[in-house]
Amino acid sequence: MEKPIVSAMLAYGMSGKVFHAPFLETNKGFDLYAVLERNEKKAIKDYQNIKSYDSISDLVADDKIELVVVNTPNDTHFEYTKLALEANKHVLIEKPATTTPEEFTALLALAKKVNRKVFVYHNRRWSSDIMAAKQIIKSKKLGDVVEMHLRFDRYRPAIGVKYFKETPIPSSGIWYDLGSHLIDQAISIFGKPISHFGTKNSYRENSQVDDFGFMYLLFPNKVNVFITTSLLISDPQPGIILHGTKGSFIKEFCDEQENQLIDGMSPLHPEFGLEKPNKEGKLTYYNENQEQIIENIPSLKGNFNALFDEVYQSIRNNKEFSVDNQDIIAQLKLLV
Repeated sequence: MEKPIVSAMLAYGMSGKVFHAPFLETNKGFDLYAVLERNEKKAIKDYQNIKSYDSISDLVADDKIELVVVNTPNDTHFEYTKLALEANKHVLIEKPATTTPEEFTALLALAKKVNRKVFVYHNRRWSSDIMAAKQIIKSKKLGDVVEMHLRFDRYRPAIGVKYFKETPIPSSGIWYDLGSHLIDQAISIFGKPISHFGTKNSYRENSQVDDFGFMYLLFPNKVNVFITTSLLISDPQPGIILHGTKGSFIKEFCDEQENQLIDGMSPLHPEFGLEKPNKEGKLTYYNENQEQIIENIPSLKGNFNALFDEVYQSIRNNKEFSVDNQDIIAQLKLLV
């Protein structure tokens, strides 16, 4: 790696502690330099050399910082990204990028004006299960894909303590939180949809935001994608189901990276990203002799770190970033 990118995070809650800091610290392309912590100073307990700021204005004014990670509540993404860009910083925004496509379009225009880059953190493109599904599609063992079902199920009947997720403010609720991942995965495989319809609702007692969301998407080549996410699934269903003209693939939602990071495993650990045993996907298809073949398909090693590698290569070497910002605009139109 060339000179590491000096980086700062705007929060050290779960997102900062679990999904960003471990990679910014261990990836040789980055220097985890600073964090915004208005109240309790927690980051220094884990990273002794980190610099803690009390205000975002002071943080973005630091000339050493090249990249700002906007991992704050969803409704602040536009404001904070704008501040960082105006201070001539590159920005990595947690999903969902903004509350509306118009906001994100405005940020892209500003980024172009100040000659800086905006990236959106869709790490689950590099989950072990979705990478396995992409590999199966590419193999053509399914023939032409007819339908795909993507689910993100949790059982959380109680109202959570995070106000920005449970209060009816812009981009709160499960559809923006988890539905954004599933829409992004579908777009990353099939491109932009040509039509769609969907619904969302709330079912938990006293819930003020949606805790269920569903969307049907029709893609080119007549590919049908069904997306569902819910906080009231006590028996989680398969996260990925694929049906094609020659076969089917069923995969449990079981990427281990989040759990491993919560448990404190380093992204450099040799077992990081590996699924637990007996979690293989089931591939059923017919060969040229019309014989049914059943195979257990182990997932590829999950690799959230690949996203950070791409951010580095884009900033330092002007290489393409996989999560295309025009796809983000298409995604936001579906979330609104």
